[in-house]
Amino acid sequence: MARWNGFWTRRTDVQRVELYTKVSLYVLVWWVGFSVVVFRPEALASVRTALLLSVVVVVTALAATVGLRVAMAQVRPRLDDPAVRRATAANVVAALVALGLGLALPQDDRGLVVTVVAGTVAWGVGAVRGRAAVAIGPVLLVGGTLVLFGAAGSPAAVAWLGVYAFFVFTLRSSLWLLAVVRELDQTRQAQGRLAIAEERLRFSRDVHDVLGRHLSTIAVQAELASRLAERGDERAAATMLEVRAAAHEALREARALARGYRPVDLTTELEGARSLLRSAGIAWHEDLDDLPPRWREPVGWVVREAITNVLRHSTATRVAVRWERDTEGAGGVGGVGGAGGAGSLVVRNDGARPADPAHAGTGLLGLGERLAPAGATLTTARSDDDFVLRVDFPADTAAGRGEEPA
Repeated sequence: MARWNGFWTRRTDVQRVELYTKVSLYVLVWWVGFSVVVFRPEALASVRTALLLSVVVVVTALAATVGLRVAMAQVRPRLDDPAVRRATAANVVAALVALGLGLALPQDDRGLVVTVVAGTVAWGVGAVRGRAAVAIGPVLLVGGTLVLFGAAGSPAAVAWLGVYAFFVFTLRSSLWLLAVVRELDQTRQAQGRLAIAEERLRFSRDVHDVLGRHLSTIAVQAELASRLAERGDERAAATMLEVRAAAHEALREARALARGYRPVDLTTELEGARSLLRSAGIAWHEDLDDLPPRWREPVGWVVREAITNVLRHSTATRVAVRWERDTEGAGGVGGVGGAGGAGSLVVRNDGARPADPAHAGTGLLGLGERLAPAGATLTTARSDDDFVLRVDFPADTAAGRGEEPA
């Protein structure tokens, strides 16, 4: 049971829908054939009849399975695709073989063959687009009915065409739903890539702002220093000291930028989180009304990392972030009140995937190291399929300034 649960929970929602659709359709292909025979047990009284019907069911169901597999691999299968043509030809041949075997059956049992052909051909070629493909099923059914029953079978042919149309409608509806789910997933992935591209663009702008300004200053001052040195001006040494100071300042800001220690605006992070999760179809709830102002920037760091992990490492459908004030002022969970801004930030999401040490990231580790100078501690926990990220903030005012490391 645990192995099956892991097999299911490790899959994304799209993979689950695909698996459910494929298994359901494959089962229906074989169920249609065998149920028709089983529901008429008197036809199985003769060994010869039972053997012929079994061959009819197996041959047509195998061909339908091949056609169904090809149809599910494509969004809109058409006859101009070689794989679709081969699968369609296999279904036509299987139907002709089945109808030919029907001639060897008693008159009362031939209707079973036509019913099996109607069901399996619908699954095998019903999803193929184009006029020629649409005409295959009706032509086989009407022609097979006339061959097996003559003109007297015309009324029954109408009923079998109805059965065929019902199965085609069921198949196309299922494949349409699967295509919609795939397109939505592709849209979600595209939005994720767009968000990453926007973040890279933001980072590039920051790099330009930080380094561009300092490098321009260094270039101008270095040129000035060289001119002064050529004239033997004593101010050249002072100018070079200014160049060195500008270089050190550029290096410091570049390191801060790379480590993400630039000031973070919590309002901007929350707006970004809402937008990203909404585009991914994930419900969002926040309760940060009691958050002390001194903790807004560290909480912004946590929100950014938490949302990144949700999108990368879970199949979440909901995310909740809340601030819990500590009545004892020690960073634990408490009721209303609290002293000196002590409390805990709790981020909870469902859809947590099993931990994989081989692919463990360093984001949370780096976040914990970044929070340490502020006196905050980060812990994580799992409950069923929920993942809980918790950061306890102290009440000490000095530690609570959230100053960035040098």
